[in-house]
Amino acid sequence: MTRKILVIEDDPSALRFVQYALEQEGYQVLTAANGVKGLKMAQEEEPDLLVLDVLLPGMDGFEVCHRLKKEPATAKLHILMLSVKGRESDRNMGLTVGADQYLTKPTGPAELLASVRRLVEHKGAAPVEKGDSILEYLEFRQRDEGKEEEL
Repeated sequence: MTRKILVIEDDPSALRFVQYALEQEGYQVLTAANGVKGLKMAQEEEPDLLVLDVLLPGMDGFEVCHRLKKEPATAKLHILMLSVKGRESDRNMGLTVGADQYLTKPTGPAELLASVRRLVEHKGAAPVEKGDSILEYLEFRQRDEGKEEEL
């Protein structure tokens, strides 16, 4: 069964890179160039995974992620944020609004594909319950990836 991945990215070169890497691995790739269109496509197309940029026209990736996670129909959608915004506060914001993973650009194809595989196979999503702190979430993720040391 071919997995469907929606990529929301407004930078044409970054979009080509992600799309090419995913298609070479056999994924069906849908694309959107802005947050509003991407949000609508995520709701209508029911992708297995969303690769989401943060800096988007119309609606930023944080807002797209937040809206998808609060809707019952899309709440379990796995989301990989991929952004040039690499500060710790940006990463924390992405995880807080519901992203399963946050990668910073530039990233290589091996790291991107490993993250995609982990999320598509449902191994990378941590169960975050209401009231969990971001620190608890990060500790869970670190243990989940086979590392036992505390943050």
